[in-house]
Amino acid sequence: MHQDDQLSARSLVRGWFRMLFGLVLGAVTGLVGLVVAAVGAGATRLTEYELRRIERFDRAVHTNPLTRSGSRRYLAVRWLVGGLGAGVICMLMFWYVIAISMVTAWLFDGTWAYIEDGDHVPTRLLALVAIPGALVIFVTTAGVPGVAALDRWLATRMLGISQHALLRQRVAELTSTRAEVIEAIDDERRRIERDLHDGVQQRLVALGMLIGRARRTKDDEQLQRLLRQAHDTAAETIDELREVATRVYPAVLDDSGLDMALEVLAERSSVRVEIDNMLESAPGTALETVIYFVVSEAVNNAAKHADPSVVEVCVRPGEDDITVTVQDNGTGGADATGTGLSGLARRVKAVDGDFEVISPLGGPTTIYARVPCE
Repeated sequence: MHQDDQLSARSLVRGWFRMLFGLVLGAVTGLVGLVVAAVGAGATRLTEYELRRIERFDRAVHTNPLTRSGSRRYLAVRWLVGGLGAGVICMLMFWYVIAISMVTAWLFDGTWAYIEDGDHVPTRLLALVAIPGALVIFVTTAGVPGVAALDRWLATRMLGISQHALLRQRVAELTSTRAEVIEAIDDERRRIERDLHDGVQQRLVALGMLIGRARRTKDDEQLQRLLRQAHDTAAETIDELREVATRVYPAVLDDSGLDMALEVLAERSSVRVEIDNMLESAPGTALETVIYFVVSEAVNNAAKHADPSVVEVCVRPGEDDITVTVQDNGTGGADATGTGLSGLARRVKAVDGDFEVISPLGGPTTIYARVPCE
């Protein structure tokens, strides 16, 4: 089987079991919701839990602000879905128990009695139960995602935002994100200009002065000394120019991929960097670029301001997203509104991701980014 097919099959199986677990929780909370709807107390809180459960085990539901009356109406109807889920789970468990019993009776001869004509009871029962049992198991297995979809539909129908309101909200988000991306690009251009002006340009000026002095000198010993200084300055200028080019876009990312780019970043860092990249396949150029710059900026920010002994980087794939966590054991107190980190937040938000900085005084500092996969 192709690797992508294997990953897809594993993803489907994990998704099914995730929905099954959500269905079990939903069956329990369905009865509780009926009682809460009748009493009235805690309806909004339980509805918030139901929405978080649906998001955790299926997909997020976009809703209007919750009200007590709306939550009570939702819970008064939702117990039916919970009961349906409980029925599917009971049928699934019942037929699995029967299947296990049949296999046990078939394996251990003599467990069940023989009938008068000599036919073995387990063999006959296996023939009678196998086909309808397989059909019931198939139906109940398909019923798990079906009930999960019904659960999400009910929440969307009774609590969700209308399509027009959701579209307006999305347009507003995209407009805001576009403005923030433009601002981030301008900030990046200004930083590149400062790097070129304060670093590379100054070294080139110094190199020109050294060459000019070398041309005017009559002393061979001073000439050699000036040429050595010019050579050293030229080497330093090339190194700094490479650093600026890497900060603009690392060529190794295109040549060798994200894993090698992160390794090169760790090797060039002034602090020890431990990288745990769990990605089994390339997520695409756009996401690789975002992930690289999140790690790069976080590591540089830690080395410059936090004085850590080690920075730990973890890149972990999810069902439909990728999580990047960068943690250092430095002094903490990182400013999330600073130029570097705020630029990262805008870069992550441009791909509909989430970005968070947790940095109490005294450390540790944890930078968390989640980017959705295409």
